[in-house]
Amino acid sequence: MKIIILAGGGGTRLFPLSRTKYPKQFLKIEGKDSLLTQTVMRFLPLVRPADIVVVTNQEYIHHVKNELVECGADGAHIVLEPVARNTAPAIALAVRYCLDNLGTAADEVLFVTPSDHIIRPVGLFVETVRKAGQLAAGEKLVTLGIKPEQPETGYGYIQAGETSGNGYAVRSFKEKPDQKTAERYLAEGGYYWNSGMFAFRVDLFLQELEAYQPDIYTLAQQPFQEMVGAFSGMPNISIDYAIAEKSSRGVMLPLTAYWNDIGSWDAIYDVFDKDADGNALQGDCLPLDCSNTLMMGRSRLIAGIGLENLLIVETDDVIVVAKRGESQQVKELVNILKERGRREAEEHTTGYRPWGSWTVLGEGKGYKIKKITVNPGQRLSLQMHYHRSEHWVVIGGTAKVHIDGEEYMVPENKSIFVPQCAKHFMENPGKTLLEIIEVQNGVYLEEDDIVRFEDMYGRC
Repeated sequence: MKIIILAGGGGTRLFPLSRTKYPKQFLKIEGKDSLLTQTVMRFLPLVRPADIVVVTNQEYIHHVKNELVECGADGAHIVLEPVARNTAPAIALAVRYCLDNLGTAADEVLFVTPSDHIIRPVGLFVETVRKAGQLAAGEKLVTLGIKPEQPETGYGYIQAGETSGNGYAVRSFKEKPDQKTAERYLAEGGYYWNSGMFAFRVDLFLQELEAYQPDIYTLAQQPFQEMVGAFSGMPNISIDYAIAEKSSRGVMLPLTAYWNDIGSWDAIYDVFDKDADGNALQGDCLPLDCSNTLMMGRSRLIAGIGLENLLIVETDDVIVVAKRGESQQVKELVNILKERGRREAEEHTTGYRPWGSWTVLGEGKGYKIKKITVNPGQRLSLQMHYHRSEHWVVIGGTAKVHIDGEEYMVPENKSIFVPQCAKHFMENPGKTLLEIIEVQNGVYLEEDDIVRFEDMYGRC
């Protein structure tokens, strides 16, 4: 069995924690591990890291690499989507990679999963995946369904039919319903939430593509590198619409473990522990006479008085307040921010890079102040700026700085000035974290005022 983990999405429903440049799969919602790390670790009792393929994009590749190393799965494979084309093309690209690069047999089973769900206990999930693999080996398109606990309008549904092995024949897939329809599904029974997880044989997947999505099938017949080059010609379509809703070989296997796709702040509220008044609190929070309210803080005290059924989420640059039950509208909020060109929709005040990170501490007309951290042994690109100069103050570690061909060692409590238009780079030659305060001065201080000449991470 090969595991295909889809980690290229830039989800917006968990704004302001999730942003385009740092989406949900990298968040640490529960415990010390991100959702992506938790996903990878769920499969390690089943397969070797070499049998795991993570599909993502260039924007997130360094996040994915770091997470795989941290969870002991750095032997896993990473496939980069050239452009976003939804789950059906992404899976087809992963299938081609498995055939061409891993020597996967046509009758081998692939298990496809999103990268951003919470599932527990792991043992029960692993056993369900094994059963799904056995069903899929019998030339079935298997999907995992979740028995609904309430009339949820944020999920698609699967209508179960006759018994088929350990599961049920799929009678139909249903769109996300309105409240009244969701209540009817729950009352009638036989309906399950669509988890977005699938198992199938390689040859069956290709047969279904040929039957229902000939455009994708034709591109998927090319060698992997040629398919990558032609990927922008793929239709933008999910595996549900492309194959699952049309296939006559669909089988739904119930997953009885706890499952939450963390698709909204209401879902986050469900995951967190509650106090005696039903409040879910994370961070520095002080609720007075509050009930059934989520308070989630990051950088300051959140004090609430007399609140009921609210969601309050704070980061250092955004505060979102919503009624519980209305958090699906957060996506609409993000779309409005994007239409207005607001930076907050795209990135946090902290930006992550393959060498470390930077955090904006303050800014105004003609200046910006950042804290920069550089990991041991890492270096920034050789670059220059047309519109700004930079003053670096080392507050931890030692920096090796190159400016217009000259090399300087800058220890803790010392500083160095980088003139406008000077070619420069900085590296951390030590074994501890390098920390720097950077003061930028100039008429334009955005990240796109970077001209790269050399880069060890391939970003030129």
